[in-house]
Amino acid sequence: MRRRRPSLATAPIAVRLLAAALVIMLISLPLAGVGLAHHFRASATAAFDERLESLLNVVVARLTYDSSTQRLKHDAALGDPRFDQVFSGWYWQVSDGADIRLTSRSLWDQRLPIRAHDTVVTRDLLGPRGTALRIIERDIHLAPLDTPLHVSVAITREELNAALDDFTTRLSASLIGVGVLLLLTLALQVHWGLAPLRRLQADLNAVENGTREMLDTRLPAELARLAGAINGVLARDQRLMERARHAAGNLAHALKTPVSVLSTLAEGFDDPARRRVKAEVARIDEAVRHHLARASAAGATGLNRRVAVAGTLAPVLDGLGRLAARRSITLDSDLPEGLCMHLDPQDLQELVGNLLENALHWARSRVLVSGGSDPYGTWLTIEDDGPGMSTDERRQSLSRGARLDELQPGSGLGLAIVNELVSLYGGRLRLEASPRGGLAAHVWLPDHVPTKA
Repeated sequence: MRRRRPSLATAPIAVRLLAAALVIMLISLPLAGVGLAHHFRASATAAFDERLESLLNVVVARLTYDSSTQRLKHDAALGDPRFDQVFSGWYWQVSDGADIRLTSRSLWDQRLPIRAHDTVVTRDLLGPRGTALRIIERDIHLAPLDTPLHVSVAITREELNAALDDFTTRLSASLIGVGVLLLLTLALQVHWGLAPLRRLQADLNAVENGTREMLDTRLPAELARLAGAINGVLARDQRLMERARHAAGNLAHALKTPVSVLSTLAEGFDDPARRRVKAEVARIDEAVRHHLARASAAGATGLNRRVAVAGTLAPVLDGLGRLAARRSITLDSDLPEGLCMHLDPQDLQELVGNLLENALHWARSRVLVSGGSDPYGTWLTIEDDGPGMSTDERRQSLSRGARLDELQPGSGLGLAIVNELVSLYGGRLRLEASPRGGLAAHVWLPDHVPTKA
């Protein structure tokens, strides 16, 4: 059988909420980051361009033409020594596109490209030595020249790019931090908000395992009504179970007398009719006991409290101990005080009582009852020092119709019925050879009783 892959459709509510929040943040935060980065880039570039334009205006304001020498002159420095450092990335240039040209010392023997523009234009280009520049340029008319002059100022983008990269890094780190903080906050909110559901689930587990009888209704209004409805169903089911168990007991009592009468009447028949009638009466008796035993136990599974094994079995051990003493058999018990089982007390006494009766029928001198627990459940073992059973006999004894005490008088549940009752509680009955030479019957029951019979 192929295992179904887990999906969000069956995932816990907390996982679904956190997954939805994570998807929303993975979409919204990057979009917000892109928007903020674009806005900052536009603002930083605009501020950078304003700085360029102010430098351009200084160059234009200090520009003159000497008619005697027919040369352009720039009367004042721009206030930044980088315009005088060769290939510093800070340049200015004035040119008519022909013979008249005036440049900053930083350009040395290089020239900036010229594009005619009537208005102020800013753009990016590669300058000397492949440096990325941001340039602002325009055409002006300077008297007495007839041709327009092209004035341009360029500054390296290194400072601007560094500011943009720093902002992007800080923005990314901030958005990641905000995302983590939001997830943690949402996780705390989900944990707090779903606390009533966890309490309800814990109560349901406790009811299923038998440690509680009803759900706690001290919950938010939406869940309190649900818990109250479930409590009503549990109470009604408990009443039905008790009624069914009483009905099973009444039916057993009502059938006991007719079966005994039929068995007595069969004594008046001659053989082989007597043997046939008694055999059919025994089959009827066995079938009735089988179904009544199943009905008495099936209604209690899944809602039983944990019962103390030693205390519950004390009356059984005491009564059978006196019977064992009359037969010169020692009945020993090695049951830990804290050992508990999820089992109806009556069913526990009935199962162990029948196994003990079988052991006493066959034991030579000693019967031992022991118990313990493992990480998943609790076990009991009843063993004797009698003749024991072969492997085939142990297997056949668990088939329906077999008896624990087939060669001994008296009534009692057959091993098959005991096995079925144990199975109703999700447990196992295993027959093995005892180290004492006889039969060892191991009963194992889980800590979490299944709700299905």
